[in-house]
Amino acid sequence: MNVRTKDEIIRIILLSAASISILIVILIFIFLGKEGVPFFYQRSLADLFGLDWNPAVLDGQTPSFGIIPLLTGSLVVTIVAALFSVPIGITVSVYISEVAHKIEREILKPLIEILATIPSVVFGFFALVVLSPIVRSVFHLSTGMTAFTGSIILTLMALPTIISISEDAIRSVPQSYRQASLALGATELQTTWKVVVPSAMSGIVAAVTLGIGRVIGETMAVLMVTGNSTITTINPFDSVRTMTATVAAEMGEVAYGDIHYNALFVVGVVLLLFTFGLNLIAQRFLRLKERA
Repeated sequence: MNVRTKDEIIRIILLSAASISILIVILIFIFLGKEGVPFFYQRSLADLFGLDWNPAVLDGQTPSFGIIPLLTGSLVVTIVAALFSVPIGITVSVYISEVAHKIEREILKPLIEILATIPSVVFGFFALVVLSPIVRSVFHLSTGMTAFTGSIILTLMALPTIISISEDAIRSVPQSYRQASLALGATELQTTWKVVVPSAMSGIVAAVTLGIGRVIGETMAVLMVTGNSTITTINPFDSVRTMTATVAAEMGEVAYGDIHYNALFVVGVVLLLFTFGLNLIAQRFLRLKERA
């Protein structure tokens, strides 16, 4: 078997793997759409984007399926978690890659990666027992089960992904870049932040995207500590309910084919589009950086 034949076989294998990934995403969209579209046979788009989610009403009242409270809850938790996790994660990855001694690196990197293996329910218990009382006491709230508490625990869950992938991206920057910068008179700090980090930006953006993707898709931890209050708010110290928590909490209680069942699949479609949008924004950012 000659080299050209081997290259062609490898190309076909890689193309097949990529095609299968795309096919899986398309099938997920089709499945969610198939189960969610019947919702619009009975309700309008305006009903979907209403301000009240109350599917379990009594005495003949009409149930409401407005996802705005769920959407705002997810946004508040995600944005606050991103504000904490992104700068902390990038800073720690820079420290491990560029500043830490070899012994420190060999200790810190495995510990951070082990943190990623902890089940989300354990994080949830930790937030419920430890973080929630602290948040309630520090900010003088009536309850510590708020979006802020959920954001803190999601920050801890996202950090291992952001740190590990960012550190790998920074270490992959050629050593010649650092040497050239230092030779031109730049300090080590200037070299790190103005040469090395921008050179590793594509990997860092990928790390941030994956980390925030975990924040958006996390279910158990936020279900346990955010209070599950379906109110429309942008205050991180209010109790909220996210889209993922709603699907997890209610899917087991609905009848197959019921409008409530269909509404939960519509929530799943919105969540998937939300994640899809995040990836598109990340790709757009990379293109703008490349042009600059």
